[in-house]
Amino acid sequence: MQFLTSLSRTLVVQLWVVLVVVSASLEIAEGAAFRVLDQSAAATGQGTAFAAQANDPSAIHFNPAGITQLRGVQFSGGALMVGANVTYKGANGTKMKGDFGGTVAYPPPTHLYFTANLGDLGSELFKGWSVGIGLTNPFGISVDYPDSSQLALVASNVELPLIDIKPTVAWKLNEYIAVGGGLDIYTFASFIGEGQGEFKQTAAAGNAFGLPAGTSLEANGKDTALGFNASVLWTPFRNDDGKPLLNVAFVFHSGADLNLKGQFLANGGLIADTRTTIELPNVFTGAIAVWPMRDQFREWKIEIDVDYEDWRDFNDLNLNLSNGASVPFPRNYNDAFVLMIGTEYRWLQPRWLPDWETTVRAGYVYSESPIPSSTFEPGVPDSAYSAPSVGIGFLCKTGGYLLGLLRCDHFGNKAIGVDLAYQVLLRQTRGVSNSNNGAVLNGEWDSTVHVGALTLRVNF
Repeated sequence: MQFLTSLSRTLVVQLWVVLVVVSASLEIAEGAAFRVLDQSAAATGQGTAFAAQANDPSAIHFNPAGITQLRGVQFSGGALMVGANVTYKGANGTKMKGDFGGTVAYPPPTHLYFTANLGDLGSELFKGWSVGIGLTNPFGISVDYPDSSQLALVASNVELPLIDIKPTVAWKLNEYIAVGGGLDIYTFASFIGEGQGEFKQTAAAGNAFGLPAGTSLEANGKDTALGFNASVLWTPFRNDDGKPLLNVAFVFHSGADLNLKGQFLANGGLIADTRTTIELPNVFTGAIAVWPMRDQFREWKIEIDVDYEDWRDFNDLNLNLSNGASVPFPRNYNDAFVLMIGTEYRWLQPRWLPDWETTVRAGYVYSESPIPSSTFEPGVPDSAYSAPSVGIGFLCKTGGYLLGLLRCDHFGNKAIGVDLAYQVLLRQTRGVSNSNNGAVLNGEWDSTVHVGALTLRVNF
């Protein structure tokens, strides 16, 4: 059967490796494999160790129970500026490079959050309840290789602009315990990228389809899938002002089944329709945050988070074709742990900047890789990595001025702020010697990712 030839197997393997990378438009500061950790600049600045703190609108992503700590109505939104390089050195000494399609990936991944404390809005019936909605990119990949390289015969470009819509609700049971949860609606949007996942490749000479060498091959697919999340935030100790001195958090993000459907094209012409079912991992998070110092003038937090990413159900990417053929492709991923450590120091009433809060942050991430060498792919050039980060934040409150000209509460809001962060992912060199794709991928793989994060915040 022609679809079981070497070339066709390579094509469909690469297609569904890409389509399983459920993401926004690119691989950014991620956990194991293709999971994206960065979902706000405040969290990125402290190594995304934020699940136990969870005191801004991005708690919708990091710990839904945390939105009960927010007063009134709050909004935050921002973007990531991401650049990277991937270097491959073959066993025969051949060297090749890839990137995110340019110095900085475009369009940039974004995050948006909106929260409302129903009690603060005057509801006695729902006092203690908070609601919110978010838009995030919790998984992601995008890698581009030159069309002239031998890697283009395996993968020249991958894109998958998937988004996660997150309706959220939380309840503060008492001064010690809050719970929260919501849905994860994974879907595509026509105004983001091509509105579907895409994989591109250059046909080799003597291919099974009888196509001329150099023919542009493309595979695409999309779906909408549903997952959920749930969390608990425990605050056993507070200071005299009622602010937490110790927070303990547990968060669960369920996996989701993606029944992806798409087409396989040659120079834009249809060869076959395709479909497969893909399982995203369950993610369990445990976190603890301590404030050694917290008074009316300054706050100092230290936090440790640990993620367990359960990839063990990701065993295969069996592909069903419209001609009735079914092609098995084992993946055999393992589980993986991610360690996040972060700290934040905040001046609440600095003399040099009245009516402002100023913050400095630092953090560190270490992540394992769940991908065995036999199923390593250039579209997911993953390996264990270390990622240091730094960040700053400014929050202008009622009475303050922006640039000395515009009052921070000019539009009826109570505060407006900005957070900035920088993170670099330093991947360990990955040696591959037994790739399912043969000698073309055997060798050493290195990559470095640079992430700049910006988030704006408005409190009403």
